[in-house]
Amino acid sequence: MLGQSPSRIRRLIDDKHLLAARVDGVLKVPSTFLRDGAPLPELHGTANVLADAGFTDTEALEWMLAVDDSLGTTPIAALLAGRKAEVRRVAQALA
Repeated sequence: MLGQSPSRIRRLIDDKHLLAARVDGVLKVPSTFLRDGAPLPELHGTANVLADAGFTDTEALEWMLAVDDSLGTTPIAALLAGRKAEVRRVAQALA
């Protein structure tokens, strides 16, 4: 979907511009983490906040896709709705 080489995608994952998890041995990135053929810009900072809170990439991905009661939706949906600061405050509180 990104039109990038696997090594470039891996770099985006390593640098926390994308989150991915292994499914049946294959590293996969949810399509909701992409906008207009590029990583969602708001994801990078949020992924770093979660990493600082001790989350693994898989745990961060799972948190982004699960409904959070304090947000009333999934964190990724809140990011897509422009609620970046609120999502990051909730992520920081998890530390």
